Amino acid sequence: MGALLIIGGSKGIGNALLKLEVENRKVVNISRTAPEFEHPNLTHYGLDVLIDDLPNIEEIDGIVYCPGSINLKPLGSLKLEDFKTDFEVNVLGAVRVIQNYFRKLKKGHNPSIVLFSTVAVSRGMAFHASVAAAKAGVEGLVKSLAAEFAPAIRVNCIAPSITDTPLAANLLKNEERKEALGNNHPLKRIGSAEEVAQLASFLLSDNASNITGQIWGIDGGMGNIK
Repeated sequence: MGALLIIGGSKGIGNALLKLEVENRKVVNISRTAPEFEHPNLTHYGLDVLIDDLPNIEEIDGIVYCPGSINLKPLGSLKLEDFKTDFEVNVLGAVRVIQNYFRKLKKGHNPSIVLFSTVAVSRGMAFHASVAAAKAGVEGLVKSLAAEFAPAIRVNCIAPSITDTPLAANLLKNEERKEALGNNHPLKRIGSAEEVAQLASFLLSDNASNITGQIWGIDGGMGNIK
């Protein structure tokens, strides 16, 4: 069986997925910092996927691209460079990884790609112009690649609301803030990295072998109900 390639598995959702998968399969992690634990099934490469040479991986069954950004500012405070940076991190990094490993992935068992968007794409939110524009690009990429790669490779996307991860630490800096933001959701709470990782694990599995081109909301109901 080929390895699962996780981009950004040292923290947050990527780290939760890494911990979930590494007990039962080979996992290759690429991130600028190493995960805080070691495992016989885990191989780590410390690099930046936007600029560094990507390592050779002989066999791959799945790719999960986790890097993201939370750049929340009014439009007047955003610079064009902010839009460019968010697009590079969220879209171009994923494109570079997929292009590099496509041929290896195509030969894998039930090959699958999982990318990440945000509920802010489907539900307009103030101060989200840059990140929502970038993540909308991710969703368009997912649907286009799902059509292009079918039936060989499945491609799906997960669109969370705010999740309790290091990336969101500035927004969730105390319990009062977590409660206030949680109350904006129909289910009245913030999601966890582990919950999102469970969905990613399902989409990578044989149980999801008839699922492709989908945007999966895991957002406490925020994307669809009031």
